[in-house]
Amino acid sequence: MPDTRVAFLFLGETLLIPHLYPIVEALAAQAPALRIDCWVATSVHEQLIAGWLAEAGLAGHVRLRRAPGFLDLPHLARGENPRLPAKLPTLLRLLPHLLHTRVVVCAEQTSLWLPSALPFLPMRFIKTSHGVGSMSARDDRRRRAAWRLLVPSETEKATYTARGLPDEQLIVTGYVKAGFRALARPRRLFADDRPVVVYAPHWQRARSSWWDWGREIVAMLAAQDRFNVILAPHQRLVEKGPDVRAVLAAVSHLPHVHTDLDSFAMVDGSYMAAADIYLGDTSSQVVEFLIRPRPCVFLNAQGIDWRATDDHEFWTCGAVVDRLDGLPAALDAACVEQPRYDAIQRAFAASALGDASPDAARRAAAAIAAALA
Repeated sequence: MPDTRVAFLFLGETLLIPHLYPIVEALAAQAPALRIDCWVATSVHEQLIAGWLAEAGLAGHVRLRRAPGFLDLPHLARGENPRLPAKLPTLLRLLPHLLHTRVVVCAEQTSLWLPSALPFLPMRFIKTSHGVGSMSARDDRRRRAAWRLLVPSETEKATYTARGLPDEQLIVTGYVKAGFRALARPRRLFADDRPVVVYAPHWQRARSSWWDWGREIVAMLAAQDRFNVILAPHQRLVEKGPDVRAVLAAVSHLPHVHTDLDSFAMVDGSYMAAADIYLGDTSSQVVEFLIRPRPCVFLNAQGIDWRATDDHEFWTCGAVVDRLDGLPAALDAACVEQPRYDAIQRAFAASALGDASPDAARRAAAAIAAALA
């Protein structure tokens, strides 16, 4: 086994890291003689992972390697989401380095272009899930090229078997990110103990409340004095809505408002853990928030008949606001109304996430070990 190698691909946005890194630690613990390579796209990825490996005593066991096209970005030192090298050229140049690797593990679809376009490759590709919930994209044909897909729950597995994927290609692990131990844990955000609302709009325009209501919501939250507020939208929103940075900057000086568009705390679960009330639209972060049931308010900015769809199940977990002028009352009532949603939230989170404990990463590591057998 000392000559056997597993490669983990950290080539995408930093939001993918917490879905993948816990498996690295779990695999290293299960198979201490195994050679593990972590390929990283930028110095931001490298710095984060190197620190965690050192803390875990794995710096000499797991090898950090710079992918072709690696970007050294010394001005980004807080885990900011970096610009990335072009992924397809990176993958093509990385391929010769992977040819003697037994198993390649990734958390995004782009890396699956390799087995999709080159099905004769000798290595086995394993993809772990990132993001869960009824809106997760499951129809990308590249997923079929993976040797195994690691999914969090039996419910999620059923969505794939319904699309024709064979049962043996799917392994239920639980929610790997729930075992991510390296939270940024930002300093105390607010001076008082008022309830904390986190507003986390999605980055895709068709699914987001930002374009229709976002500026008004920020202004409303800035003007009120009943709640502390975390404004931490999806990491990629700034790509699609370039005015987001200016809108948040205009209120960032307020003592009851904390804004973040850059740090690793945006994606590691820190803000979901710190909030008392979730305010959002269709981001899968709400499922992570519901690991611990708490009040939710959902924003139906597009005015859709969400009960007639099959992808808004999570909106049953809280009040749905169809008119922006109804938001203040919905927030005021959220904590009072929470008991009626508690059981619904617990059932939804269990169905979507499966086991939300460190055992999920250990099961994922066992699946990789099986692929080596």
